[in-house]
Amino acid sequence: MFERIAELAIRRSRLVLVVTVVVVALMGALGAGAFGKLLGGGFDDPASPSSRARHVIDEKFGGETNLVLLVRAAEGRVDASAADRRGRALVSDLKKEPDLENVVSYWDTKSPGLRSKDGREALVLARVKGDETERQENAKSVIDDYAGTYEGALTVKAGGSTGVSHEMGPQTGEDLVLAETIAVPLILLLLLVVFGTVVSALLPLAIALIAIVGVFAQLFLLGGVTDVSVFAINLTTALGLGLGVDYGLLMISRFREQLASGASVEDAVRTTMSTAGRTVAFSAATVAAALAALMVFPQYFLRSFGYSGVGVVVIAALAILFVMPALLTVLGHRVNSGRMPWARRKRSGPGAAGWGRLARTVMRRPALTALPVLAVLLAAASPLLGISFGTADERVLPEGSESRQVSASLRENFHGNDAAALRVVIDEPLAEAPLRAYAAELSRLKGVARVETSAGVYSGGRTEATGPGNETLGRPTAQQLNVVSSLTPKSDAAKDLVAEVRTAAAPAGTHPLVGGADAELVDSNDSIGGRLPLAVGLIAVTTFLLLFLFTGSVVQPLRALVLNMISLGATLGVMTWIFQDGHLSSLLGFTPQPMETSMTVLMFCVAFGLSMDYEVFVTSRIKELHELGEDNETAVADGLGHTGRIVSAAAFLLAVSFFAFGTAEISFLQLFGLGSGLAILIDALAVRGILLPAAMRLLGGSAWYAPALLRNFHARFGLSEGAPGPAAAPEPTAAEPPYAKSATEVPRRGPASPPSPDAARAGTTSCAPRRRRV
Repeated sequence: MFERIAELAIRRSRLVLVVTVVVVALMGALGAGAFGKLLGGGFDDPASPSSRARHVIDEKFGGETNLVLLVRAAEGRVDASAADRRGRALVSDLKKEPDLENVVSYWDTKSPGLRSKDGREALVLARVKGDETERQENAKSVIDDYAGTYEGALTVKAGGSTGVSHEMGPQTGEDLVLAETIAVPLILLLLLVVFGTVVSALLPLAIALIAIVGVFAQLFLLGGVTDVSVFAINLTTALGLGLGVDYGLLMISRFREQLASGASVEDAVRTTMSTAGRTVAFSAATVAAALAALMVFPQYFLRSFGYSGVGVVVIAALAILFVMPALLTVLGHRVNSGRMPWARRKRSGPGAAGWGRLARTVMRRPALTALPVLAVLLAAASPLLGISFGTADERVLPEGSESRQVSASLRENFHGNDAAALRVVIDEPLAEAPLRAYAAELSRLKGVARVETSAGVYSGGRTEATGPGNETLGRPTAQQLNVVSSLTPKSDAAKDLVAEVRTAAAPAGTHPLVGGADAELVDSNDSIGGRLPLAVGLIAVTTFLLLFLFTGSVVQPLRALVLNMISLGATLGVMTWIFQDGHLSSLLGFTPQPMETSMTVLMFCVAFGLSMDYEVFVTSRIKELHELGEDNETAVADGLGHTGRIVSAAAFLLAVSFFAFGTAEISFLQLFGLGSGLAILIDALAVRGILLPAAMRLLGGSAWYAPALLRNFHARFGLSEGAPGPAAAPEPTAAEPPYAKSATEVPRRGPASPPSPDAARAGTTSCAPRRRRV
């Protein structure tokens, strides 16, 4: 297949490039409307009890409150005549808004819970109509019209879930622009340093551009058929940029290496496709497999990353496999044009030699070298012992954001947070007496400030009403009880209260559903935790199968999985230490809080896939040299010598695209960007540089073991790295500096057809090397 793609690129290179330009233009036209299709939210399981409760409330009670307006009197208390008059006028105007329903205020009800302790602030609660997309547009219209100063006597601030979404959307776009503004120039500079020529440096960015434009078109199309999170654009853009550069670096390096060995442009393209092209295909498959696991989760926040993540990997891989060989064919030796002043005329690849020497040093004393690295990584993972999980709320926004200020005021200045109350729904007819008894029972629970029902307000377990009932909470066929607590929302105590409310004795014949923000947090954690073993299992199985098909060994996939889990554990531990425990919070400007569950799972899947990316890069070259007859240790040292510089450069470039999100104002975007970038660097440096050669040395010939049945299967269906090109390896010219010696320059340790020395020592444990193609 790869040879046929190479021949297409050679014979029809200009046609391929013309078609590419047309396709990119069409994708750009589609992608221009991507932002209008994307949604906020998506953190809840639609089948959870809290989601079902919200459905009943939407159907029978006009929907939950999703907009909170905090109204402050310019002078005096909200009960003063001037403030009272203008407050009533504000509420009257809001009730006339076609995009709002269920408008409830302090001035209507005189409920003490809707007035602040000092009497200077009052609440207006409302529901913004529409689905996710319509609600965002409607909320923008209402907030733009009413937030600020009202008639010179009242100050209005918007909060609630809709207020948070209203601020998150624009902030996400701003964070994306800032991140790319930082990442692209840095990546270009690093590419110039790595390649030393302008043309070579620009080619990976051209592939990245195709991937990013394709991402926007893909998100536009996905948004038309399913719910897609607005945050998917941040991940897929960073991933498109990173993978375009990553794969471009591998392809261009192999192409220039072949030109430096004396191959013609056409032969260089063929060899590049049969080696690096094959590696890219397998690498893309491993990354896509890790991201595809996100589709098992019911939350569309995670599922949208699965859909879009797999799509961007496919787009980047197709661009590399079809567009890059066409570009290389057209450019030929001009790929080395535009030499930078710091590029030396002749060099033998000091970076490559350094990686080879490092591998040999490690393999001389593998245990002694690897143990300190393992100790550091395990120490970095230790904060995971105290990890806790939460869901995104207003605290992910900057402290100065309006919706966050509203939430802070609700916690500090009001008796209980009505907007954060637990919503207990009974979707059956219920008489007044059992309703009163049930409300009184709930009001006795620790941390409950009051329970509001259609029959009255209950506090401290007293059966007598302490305030007027809310008629809107009662229907002939259903009842709603608002359990208002004095607990900090989403705290451990608040989560415990959810469990206590759900286990409290309910009226006979009824099946209450408990909703609200704290219940949604509990259900989200339960839902993700329940599906996580399936997702991890799918990742492990698909990765094992792909690496087996690639290497022919059952040991190599197991070794790769163990090392990747160690590096990912260290990454997650460091992120817990920073974002949950609060270290570096003043530097990065975020509020410490429990690890956001969905984003942590997303980071794990992305980092795992990208770690396997480099696993394939390195293992492919080691396997190639092993098949040429090198013993295990020499193949590892020479393989790292060939790929070490490429992997380290690719890792730094990809990490830059993720680290750029450390400048984001939304804290869980910082978490994702910094965590993914750190995972990439740990894997490329500590794992590939130290732990991999140590593990290979300790495994010896058994590193390539496979049972006879699987060896036969791999011989028939497996896809390993293709053989290298021409054997000639003249000294590179100034225009063609190599970054590693060609594989064909490596001294042979024996004939191509017999097993390697390690395999001979191990009996039949090694896959038989393939006959070398000329």
